Amino acid sequence: LKFIFGPSAVPALDLVDQRSVTRLRSPSGRILYQVLGSSGKLYTCYSSCHFCTCPAFGFSVLQKSESLLCKHILAVYLSQALGACQELAVSEEQLSNILLAEEEDEG
Repeated sequence: LKFIFGPSAVPALDLVDQRSVTRLRSPSGRILYQVLGSSGKLYTCYSSCHFCTCPAFGFSVLQKSESLLCKHILAVYLSQALGACQELAVSEEQLSNILLAEEEDEG
C-alpha cells in the first residue's frame, strides 16, 4: 500500500484501526462518510466523487497534484473493503445540515 499510495498509507491504516470512519446513510440512500482525523477534526468524504474536505486534499491533491488522495479518502476506501465502517442512519434533514455546514466552513 505504501508503494502505491505513498505517505498516506500508514496514517490511513491508523484511522481504520481506530475505527474513525463512519458511513452516514439517509432514507433516500444518499451516503457520505465522516472521518475523525488524527487532529480531532471531523472531515466529510465523498467516495462517489473522490473528494475530502480536509486541507491536505485541497492542497496536495487538487492544487499541487502531488498525491492521488488524502489519508481520509484512503481510510474510507480501506474501511469499505474491510467492512470496518461504523454505520449511522441519518434523516434527510440531518444530512442536509451536514452538507450545509461544510459549505459554510468553506465560504
